[in-house]
Order: sequence, then structure tokens, then C-alpha cells
Amino acid sequence: MAEFGFNEHHQNEVINYMRFARSKRGLRLKTIDSCFEELKDSRLVEETFTVDEVREMLDGLQAVVRGEVEMELINTAHTNVLLLRQLFSQAEKFYLRLQTDISELENRELLEQVAEFEKTDFKTTDKINVEANKPKLAPLNESGISELLNKEITRLQVENDKLKARLRTLETQAMSALDERTKAERALKDLQKLQGEYEMAAQSQEISCLEEAVTALKEDYEKSLNANAASKKDLQENLISAKHELLQVQEQLALAEKELEKKFQQTAAYRNMKEILTKKNEQIKEIRKRLQRYEPNE
Repeated sequence: MAEFGFNEHHQNEVINYMRFARSKRGLRLKTIDSCFEELKDSRLVEETFTVDEVREMLDGLQAVVRGEVEMELINTAHTNVLLLRQLFSQAEKFYLRLQTDISELENRELLEQVAEFEKTDFKTTDKINVEANKPKLAPLNESGISELLNKEITRLQVENDKLKARLRTLETQAMSALDERTKAERALKDLQKLQGEYEMAAQSQEISCLEEAVTALKEDYEKSLNANAASKKDLQENLISAKHELLQVQEQLALAEKELEKKFQQTAAYRNMKEILTKKNEQIKEIRKRLQRYEPNE
């Protein structure tokens, strides 16, 4: 049976099954023989028979033999199902899934090998019986192995659940950090918008004041021209001076705007907002690194 790739234990199991099948086959053949003997003893008591009588006897014998053969085939099929049930039950204890190839059951080459095995190996019946009388080692406790496997599977499932819970917690923290970052960015944009509006209002107010001053100077200048043409040169100089003052005021206004922006950036609210954004960015980077550790490699 070495050509089938069986080890010694499985080979002995095959031998035991073939012995069982051979004994059942022998009993059924004896039953069929008894059917013929019964027919001979009960019906073949006369020297001559008519065609109808012979046909009747053969039909009765056919029905009996057919019933015996059919019963044996059905019993063989059911026996094979019970044998498969034992194998599948043992495999399921270890979470295995066995597969069968029905086409191999009609492989003539393999069937001939089995027949040759039955002819040759069954000749050593006495030797096998002697070996069977020797003490054997106790089989492994399959229930204990199954229990250990079940415990290990349970432990792995618990650990997997913990990792999933941990991953969900990290995802929640990441989403919370992203929400906080979004809120901080929105608050910063609002502050920048308010700062721009404040600067525009202040600049507009300063320009309006300057425009009013220039207008007033022009009005004064025109009045002075109408009142006293002799002071035209003085008024022109005053106008030039006023323009220089206007340029100086505009420069001062630009410097004031820069100073205001610099002071705003130095305020506690701006620094706190900048520190919050910096911390949130660092938290998001750390959480992403931790998520990458738990994500499976694709």
C-alpha cells in the first residue's frame, strides 16, 4: 500500500475496513447461495417441468437475488457514509475541511492496485493477528488537543477584538484632532478677516481725515488767493509744505499699519492660536504614525 502514500497507522485502518467489507460480502454471498439451495430443495422435486413453471421459478429467484443484492449495495453506501462521517468529524475538531474527488472512485488503475493489495497483503493475516496482540501505545487525547486549540483560538480572538477596539479609539482620536484643527483654522481665518476689516477701516478713516485736511487747505488757499493776491507765494509754499506733510502722514500711516500688524502678531491670542495649531499638527502626525503600525501590510 506504499504506492498510496499511507503511513503504517492509516494502512492498518484500510486493512480493517477491507476486512469488514470482505466479511459483509461473504455473508451476502452465502445468503444468495442459500436462495439457490432453497429453490433446489423446495421446487426441484420433480423430474420434468413446464416452461411456465421454469419461468416462474426463475422469476422468483430473480426477485430474491435482486432484493439481496440491492440491500447489500444500499448497506454498503450507508456504511461508506458513516465512515466519511467519522473522518469529517475528526477533521472538523482541528478546523480542517476535507475534499473528495468522486471521479477517482472509477479510476481503473487505482482499483486494480487495491485489488492487488487485497490479494497480497491479506495473505499475511496470521502475522497481522500476532502483531495485533502486542501492546500498543495509547492514542493521543484528541479532546485535549482540541481544547488547547480552542483556547488558543479564543485567546487570539480576544486579542484581535482588543486591537480592533484600540484601532477604533485611535480613529476616534484622529477624527477629534482633525475636527479641532478645522475649528482652529476657521477661528484663525475669522481673526484674519477681522484684522483685515479693522485695518481697512482704520486706513479708510485716516485717508478721509487727510482728504478733509487737504480740502480744508485748498479752501483756505483759495480764500487766501481771493483775499490777498500778494500772499500767493506764501500760500504756494504753504501748499507745498502741506503736501510734504501729507506724504509724511501717509508714510507714518504705513509705518503705523506695519507696527499694528507686528503688535497683533505679538498678542497672546495670536501666539496661543499658533501654538494650538502647531500642537494639533504634531498630534495628527503622531496618530498617523501609530495607525500605520496597526494597519496590515498590503
